[in-house]
Amino acid sequence: MTDVDFWFDPSCPWAWMTSRWVDEVAPHRDLNVTWHIMSLYVLNEDKDVSESYRAKLPRTLRYARLVTAVGELRGQQAVKPLYDALGARIHPGHRKDADGVIAEALEEVGLPAEYARYADSDEYDVQLRASHADGIDRVGQDVGTPVIAVNGTAFFGPVISPTPRGQEALTLWDGVVAAASYDGFFELKRSRTRDPIFD
Repeated sequence: MTDVDFWFDPSCPWAWMTSRWVDEVAPHRDLNVTWHIMSLYVLNEDKDVSESYRAKLPRTLRYARLVTAVGELRGQQAVKPLYDALGARIHPGHRKDADGVIAEALEEVGLPAEYARYADSDEYDVQLRASHADGIDRVGQDVGTPVIAVNGTAFFGPVISPTPRGQEALTLWDGVVAAASYDGFFELKRSRTRDPIFD
């Protein structure tokens, strides 16, 4: 069994793509994945970002707050199903109506409708920020979501599109984990040539 920690913001399409890849790999590499919240809102609250991007951040915070609250109230086992339900609507579903997305996702996973109030509550912001900091502290301040830690070795990404499947997914996993396991390995990058391709 390989312990994997995965930090995500439900609103990030790149984290969504990477999470589908981890789902593909998990049964073949015997992964024990723990899902943690990150926040694009927290990541960018002190950064100089475009006004159009900043306008989207309050919606991202709502989803992150909801997932954090559900994790605190229902435990780790409730986090991934809620992420899947939210993400399917946000990303391949291209939904922007946060209230509808939240209500439908809660219903899908069998959680009380009244949990929707946590999307607009700062009740669990301390825990949200602590989870976010835990992920970022492992990889540094100049990255984003997702962050993956494999047996304690953490890295940002990979940023992938479309999600690889089958042997291609396993080959990529083995290569990424091997590269990240070298203590002196820091960065491998090329410019993105496509947007997220959801399947």
